[in-house]
Amino acid sequence: MTTAPYRVGLFVTCLADLMRPQVAFAAVKVLEGAGCQVVVPRTQSCCGQPALNSGDRTNTIEIAKQVIDAFEEYDFVVAPSGSCADTIKNKYPDLFAKDMQWVKRAHAMAGKTWELTSFLREKLNVTALASSYKGVCTYHDSCSGLRGLNIQSQPRELLAKVDGLTLSEMKDSNVCCGFGGLFSVKYPDISARMVQDKCADIADTKADTILGGDLGCLLNIAGRLRREGRSTRVFHVAEVLAGMTDGPAIGEGDDPQ
Repeated sequence: MTTAPYRVGLFVTCLADLMRPQVAFAAVKVLEGAGCQVVVPRTQSCCGQPALNSGDRTNTIEIAKQVIDAFEEYDFVVAPSGSCADTIKNKYPDLFAKDMQWVKRAHAMAGKTWELTSFLREKLNVTALASSYKGVCTYHDSCSGLRGLNIQSQPRELLAKVDGLTLSEMKDSNVCCGFGGLFSVKYPDISARMVQDKCADIADTKADTILGGDLGCLLNIAGRLRREGRSTRVFHVAEVLAGMTDGPAIGEGDDPQ
């Protein structure tokens, strides 16, 4: 595995912080295993995506300033989330396009921000992992990661290095699961049908585990699987790459609603 003396600021994400902290711990483990020094800034907050998606540009800008201040000193910013990384990398420069005081800082932040699997493969050139997972997995490509950051091959290349893991691709792995942040709140009926279709595609693969790189998607899929009485396990890709799958999967132990 390539050793890189980079000082990495880990952007934990709101959902990992509140719903699945193990995703952040797994990201730290994998990054440190690749030779990085990982720091989790205590002053970090939301990336601002919910506010931006709801049209609240004023508060989004204030949130973005806080993120830039918190992470500016690090060599790279890495997030175990395509949606958060996409927001920082692709949305921040536009937010500050007319602010000469902040625009250079926003572009500098964008230029060093990476999604986790993309950073591991493209920047660190990770080619081996000391992890194993005995099972057949299928992978869901999140919308922001795929369309905003071109993340598709990177997680699959890393999973191919996990001992014992078999990947069974699903039909329409690149189709939205129906979460979409505020989309699932604004259009619950459409969202419910989309995640129903996604779970049917997962079942067709005969995989016992569904993986992905965005916790929002995985929470949505896990909730639907539990409501349908399916036993398919759900993990963030970082958890498998770090070998941290001994405990409950996402959604296990929760009461279906």
